[in-house]
Amino acid sequence: MSGDVTVVGGGVIGLTTAIVLAESGRRVRVWTRDAAEETTSAVAGALWWPYRIQPERPVGDWSIASLRVYEKLAARPEETGVRLVAGVQAGERLTRLGSWAAQVEGLREARARELPQGYDCGLWARIPLIDMPVHLAWLRRRFEAAGGTLETRTVGGFAEAAEEARVVVNCTGIAARRLVPDDRVRAVRGQLVLVENPGIEEWCTAVDHASDRTTYFFPQPGRLILGGTADEDDWRLEPDPATAEEIVARCALIRPEIADARILGHRVGLRPARTEGVRIEAGPLPGGGLLVHNYGHGGAGVTVAWGCAEAAARLVP
Repeated sequence: MSGDVTVVGGGVIGLTTAIVLAESGRRVRVWTRDAAEETTSAVAGALWWPYRIQPERPVGDWSIASLRVYEKLAARPEETGVRLVAGVQAGERLTRLGSWAAQVEGLREARARELPQGYDCGLWARIPLIDMPVHLAWLRRRFEAAGGTLETRTVGGFAEAAEEARVVVNCTGIAARRLVPDDRVRAVRGQLVLVENPGIEEWCTAVDHASDRTTYFFPQPGRLILGGTADEDDWRLEPDPATAEEIVARCALIRPEIADARILGHRVGLRPARTEGVRIEAGPLPGGGLLVHNYGHGGAGVTVAWGCAEAAARLVP
């Protein structure tokens, strides 16, 4: 066999898992259908926060483990794409969060002057905000520096990968619906608008627990990312012009200068949600191989990436 482990999937979950395995001394290759910049991960607004992901207890542990990694990477933002940025989660309260919240340094109830108009509660935090194109490129460099290899390859099934490695790790995201197959995997469509940043330095999210619409803006280098949507079982990849207008209008209610910002582009991504939450477990493959699953991360793949990578790697003998 040409390698000890083949990781199928080249988004943030696949690359992070491959790094953990390669840096533990294993020979690892990544098979990816799409270049990193064309994956769902590249579209993400990428604020660290356990969003639309289950089950709660392990998600909290995975999130904090990942937070500790990002806090270190934030010392080199130009290289890693990770920065610690302050902002407000409007409409949220500490009592609604899991026990993980106590481990986020500085997380507190927002003061009245920090809240957007129309909100009477919220949380202030200084947490990782990740420039995904930069971060994905850095992950690939780190993986290759650990001796890993990456191939662009479309996989018809995991048995194909098992012919070349004794362990296969499934990090295929939305494609797990077809490849496993697992009909509990569902698309949650997210649409974003990219605009010139009119001088906004803090991120903001405005939560509406009764709606599939969220309002947020994230200042990234060279742009401001506006969002968003969470349309379940919607597989459309083309941006909807009317939805884009609504996103800009909602964000402009919080920061009026956004209304006049020049639009740079539109993005759509399909969050790989799973009805029963993240799946990290191992099972047999034909011929005595081992298949390790690491998928179903919904809208929080970046948030839990390192914690889930460690959990999956522990299943690899």
